[in-house]
Amino acid sequence: MSTALASGPQGPDNLSPLLATVLAALRTGAATRPGPLPAGGPADVAARLREALGDPFPEHGDDHALHTLVHAFAAGAADPAHPHCTAHLHCPPLAIATAADLAASALNPSLDSWDQAPAASALETLVARALAAEVYPPTGRTATPDALVTTGGTESNQLALLLARERHPHVRLVQAENAHHSLHRATWLLGLPEPVTVPAPAGTMDPAALDQALTALGGPPGTVLVAATAGTTDAGLIDPLPDIAGICETHGARLHIDAAYGGGLLLSDRHRPQLDGLARAHTVTLDLHKLGWQPVAAGLLAVRDPDDLHALTHHADYLNADDDTEAGLPDLLGRSLRTTRRADILKIAVTLKTLGRQRLGALVDQVCAHATALAELIDVHPHFELYDRPTISTVLFRPTHATDTTVADVRRTLLAQGRAVLGRARLDNRLWFKATLLNPHTQPDDLTALLELVEGHTAR
Repeated sequence: MSTALASGPQGPDNLSPLLATVLAALRTGAATRPGPLPAGGPADVAARLREALGDPFPEHGDDHALHTLVHAFAAGAADPAHPHCTAHLHCPPLAIATAADLAASALNPSLDSWDQAPAASALETLVARALAAEVYPPTGRTATPDALVTTGGTESNQLALLLARERHPHVRLVQAENAHHSLHRATWLLGLPEPVTVPAPAGTMDPAALDQALTALGGPPGTVLVAATAGTTDAGLIDPLPDIAGICETHGARLHIDAAYGGGLLLSDRHRPQLDGLARAHTVTLDLHKLGWQPVAAGLLAVRDPDDLHALTHHADYLNADDDTEAGLPDLLGRSLRTTRRADILKIAVTLKTLGRQRLGALVDQVCAHATALAELIDVHPHFELYDRPTISTVLFRPTHATDTTVADVRRTLLAQGRAVLGRARLDNRLWFKATLLNPHTQPDDLTALLELVEGHTAR
């Protein structure tokens, strides 16, 4: 059974008993955790994993390895579905999306040539363009917006800079202090000049400072790329997108918006207006393994003008020979900088089709409501200080009169105990606990219990 294949006529039958083993190991492994994390900290977790693994590559195999290692993996995992796992933009994946991802793994299409992924390539084209239309609603334009599937926000941001550089080789990036670290790193990878960084005094880009920076830089249209943010990783803040878009248009600057976090608000009729101005960007980063409840990875780069994608054109005769392309076989190499690509689009397509706009939007509304509820609990609590009302689903708080050392120590203590996973953010020159709520099934009692955990450890 261990050498049986997952695809082919016998694939489903071969997988069935293995799935039972995996599900049992997931269940027993999770039961060993005291909370969202294993107890004991890095050294203890590594020791338990070493014991379970033993010889990583034995001379003779172990038919029980699947259960043993999945159990150990689950026992030592961070569980994003636990209501006290709130440190990062790390969502609990939907069961329906995870089941679809299993099908993609079993069939194992590779999206670098049509003959490896006939249905997957067609599905990616349809769904990617539908998501691009969410970012760029039809307005009578002749060009049809498009989107590339990526591994996440980092790859999407790097692609956005690459497309800008191919339009203007000496493009200069202008970003705010709140920009994601991947943008600065992308300038290094692409050999671009050091970014110009403008202030973000309230956690968001200062439009007046942006205007001054663009005036000082000057240059022909398109030689400057402005990167704005819709959903910062520290506080979930959204830059003033309409103002920024207007300033870019005045100066002839290209605009990229990193909406890896905030882009999920497009799914909600209630919260979508917070993204006004998004459609004025040339490129937009989206990430559905945040506010989209997809298993990693599920990123996209939406492109307003599909002509920008011509820069990715690449030829490899064994994958996209000219005569094959002329005969009608789709050319997929221009859809990514990667060659081998798994069919991440399947889980996205199944989720969109199964839940529809209303049910997906309701999930977004729920996590935003949870964040508002947590902020209200903190605001009236005598021993906590609230940074500000949440913009999306991130809440920053700290014990009143606590030192930064206390905040850091309490966070690490809760991590070591496995009881809670809180993030950290430094704003106003102070260290704050960060709770990013991405579990729509969180209950009010869960929020109260989280604050009680923090308060109990702060008072020690």
